[in-house]
Amino acid sequence: MSKLLRLICCLALACLAACTRIDPPEAEGRLVVAIRETPAFFQQEGATASGFEHDLVTAFAGSLGLKLQFIKAADFHELNELALAGRVHLAASMPPGNASLQYSAPIRNVKQWVVGHEDAPGPEQLADLAGRTVEVVAGSALADTLRGLDEKSRPQVVEVPGVTEMDLLVRVAERKSQLVAVHEIHLDLGVNFHPELDARVQLPGKLEFGWAFGGKGAGELRDKADAFIAGVRADGTLARIHDRYFGHIKRIDAEGIAKFLDDTRSKLPTWRRHFQSAQDLSGIDWRLLAALAYQESKWDPLATSYTNVRGMMMLTEDTADFLRVANRLDGAESIRAGARYLAQLMEQIPGAELPDRQWLALSAYNLGMGHFRGARWVAKNMKRDPDVWYDMKQVLPQLARPEIYARLKSGAARGGEAVIMVENIRNYYDILSRFEPAHHSPYPVRSSPTVNASPR
Repeated sequence: MSKLLRLICCLALACLAACTRIDPPEAEGRLVVAIRETPAFFQQEGATASGFEHDLVTAFAGSLGLKLQFIKAADFHELNELALAGRVHLAASMPPGNASLQYSAPIRNVKQWVVGHEDAPGPEQLADLAGRTVEVVAGSALADTLRGLDEKSRPQVVEVPGVTEMDLLVRVAERKSQLVAVHEIHLDLGVNFHPELDARVQLPGKLEFGWAFGGKGAGELRDKADAFIAGVRADGTLARIHDRYFGHIKRIDAEGIAKFLDDTRSKLPTWRRHFQSAQDLSGIDWRLLAALAYQESKWDPLATSYTNVRGMMMLTEDTADFLRVANRLDGAESIRAGARYLAQLMEQIPGAELPDRQWLALSAYNLGMGHFRGARWVAKNMKRDPDVWYDMKQVLPQLARPEIYARLKSGAARGGEAVIMVENIRNYYDILSRFEPAHHSPYPVRSSPTVNASPR
């Protein structure tokens, strides 16, 4: 009787699995994607989603003319299960490893690290891992890497379900875990939030991440994905998406990050409400305004440069006069004026989409709109897109070359410094967005007010 019952149960489960399988994308009229929610790869706030994997999969669905549906997976085990059961068309993303699935061409290669706390004694080489406990995300290929080490170096591996690599890094920063293994991209992101993290041992080899396919029509969809990946690699789309989320994360060293975090605790409370008031005025996230102010003055309302740029937002005398600023050294007034000015600059770049529009406007904040317009002209002549930050960050340093600036009315400019400034601000903004809550303005938020701007 028990054998018969087991057989019935197996048949019922098989039938349930068959019933939950979905048809190929064209028949479904949608592309169903399994994905893990993890910083910079896929994040969702309300109805808005973003991240490297989100943007890439969205572009793939668009190339197929299909709507897109995401199914969130708790960890790599669930990603595999959803793909194997045919409940999704693809799982984004994972390294090859299951013979029952088909995999796309690699989208990214990553190094693997064992990470500890800088103040804790720990391993310095592979052999030091022997007998130590190392935590990894459940189902991660990092577990296989660690278990595949020579017996003299092999640690005890603990797979933690339902967490991200960023969660594991937070555990180390808070001294709740001694050692964790993560991919390099998450380590680079984590150090920006927790400078006390210390990369201890680089594990051998690299992991190649791509999309996994199971269910009906897996081979045909994989072929389409391979063609898409080759196309976006060739036309620069993949590089632009990568730069959008990761191009800035190594600009500031751990010491600089630690100083910024200290200042957010000691200085920012005095000015937080003024930045939030400036958001009400301009419609620009107060955390971006605070990041700009920190890059400009380190939140010092009395800051003055050798060129007589002054105040919290480091306004020139001409810009302050245009904005009718009575006292550049009044911190609150400077913040409001700087927010208005940045909003004006954003208004003059109507073809760019967010977040590129913000980064481009910040470069104009540094250079002045005259130099920025010159850079846009150079970009067009270099067959670069003047509305995309990834392209413009390649162009801006050219403004210091005589053969380039000689052809511009605005003359020479230190465009390379503008790039560094913007990338630093992006880092500060990421950190503030992680630790500081959004401000919900009581007034209608305008992404960029309609106003007339003057050069800085």
